[in-house]
Amino acid sequence: MSANTNDHDAHSHSHSEHAHTETQDESGSDVDRRGFLRCMSWAGAGMLWSVSGGVPHSSLLGAPAAAKGELFFVQISDSHIGFNKAANADVTETMRAAIAKVNALPTQPSFLIHTGDISQLSKPSEFDTADQVLREARAKDVFFVPGEHDVGSDNGASYLERYGKRFTRGKTGGWYSFDHNGVHFIGLVNVLALKAGGLGTLGSEQLEWLEKDVKHLSASTPIVVFAHVPLWTVYPEWGWATDDGVRALGYLKRFGSVTVLNGHIHQTMQKVEGNVSFHTSMSTAFPQPRPGTAPAPGPMSVPAGHLRDVLGITEVHYLSHHKHLAVVDDTLSGAAPAPVMAAGEAAARASAMAVGSAAKSSVGAGQIGIDNFAFNPKSLTVRAGQTVTWTNHDDVPHRIQSANDKFPPSSVLDTRALYTVPLTTAGEYPYFCSLHPKMIGTISVT
Repeated sequence: MSANTNDHDAHSHSHSEHAHTETQDESGSDVDRRGFLRCMSWAGAGMLWSVSGGVPHSSLLGAPAAAKGELFFVQISDSHIGFNKAANADVTETMRAAIAKVNALPTQPSFLIHTGDISQLSKPSEFDTADQVLREARAKDVFFVPGEHDVGSDNGASYLERYGKRFTRGKTGGWYSFDHNGVHFIGLVNVLALKAGGLGTLGSEQLEWLEKDVKHLSASTPIVVFAHVPLWTVYPEWGWATDDGVRALGYLKRFGSVTVLNGHIHQTMQKVEGNVSFHTSMSTAFPQPRPGTAPAPGPMSVPAGHLRDVLGITEVHYLSHHKHLAVVDDTLSGAAPAPVMAAGEAAARASAMAVGSAAKSSVGAGQIGIDNFAFNPKSLTVRAGQTVTWTNHDDVPHRIQSANDKFPPSSVLDTRALYTVPLTTAGEYPYFCSLHPKMIGTISVT
């Protein structure tokens, strides 16, 4: 799983040959950026897009295979090995299908990048299964960054022991950089040290490292950044953003070509801001609703026979002679995902209403339900000496953590799992989900 050391030239070469400020596509016609974004929204596998000098260029799929000397790699994301709910009863099989799709490409990638949530509950057996599937890939080098599901049970210790030891930097660790074919790659970690009510977080130590890492690079060096939670603000109401992402991106403003790859939201979305192109990837496990189209994020079931229409991989090409970074999203089935997404979102809304009504009617004294990424009730009052019990009704795990360290954190709570705490002292007990910190609640003890 290690990268080829011949490609890691430790910044010793010059990147000046990559400077480029092209503003037209190869046919000579200007590309309207706003129109491009409208065109690309939910295009899925139907379009190829490339970026030159921060300006996007679009074309239909069917472009020639990778040329000799071209850098080509594949992003996979959100495999959630261990998940076995209605949205996908066999996530190992669909991850294996994604690897088979990579192996069938006419040109093999130089390496794979996995942008997090390898596992569902960060269990050793889940990581073992993921490793076995990844060993089926013809491309043997894999670079990782963790998702919140990979670090939930032990604050990332087992993940770092398995995947990140050789990349560790400083106290928190897990972030790193490397060079390949004239492109500088930066793997960031934004799922540790999450705060109540917050979003993804990089933290000051990692940000200071990032500033130093890119300081010596030529402005013409193409940059690829990859992390789990989007560095741009996709939908903060669901936690789909990074608190200090703006500061990180500020260190990259001087570069002419920056591509940011993320996972976490289980769907393809793109955005271009100046010289920076943002791209989120589909999952290999299950889709999530588009922002605001359902009561909450989370695993979404789609009509029978259409799961592979909303799962997939991302191919990324860099052609040094054209100065392009081209990104292609490819579903496992080859179909466009938009109609299937709409059907799944409608079903998710109906299901959430039914589950929510049933959960509210069943909540008793000292009981807190977890439904649709929310605590029910959000505020609870109990007497001193009474116990409080949380029950997870969601299809995703949650972890209860005191915001002021007044009670110990729970283990990772899978579906239908309980966590009970006796509260003996009067006062306020704010808490949150350490996996999904936008979820907050308060207990008042009288």
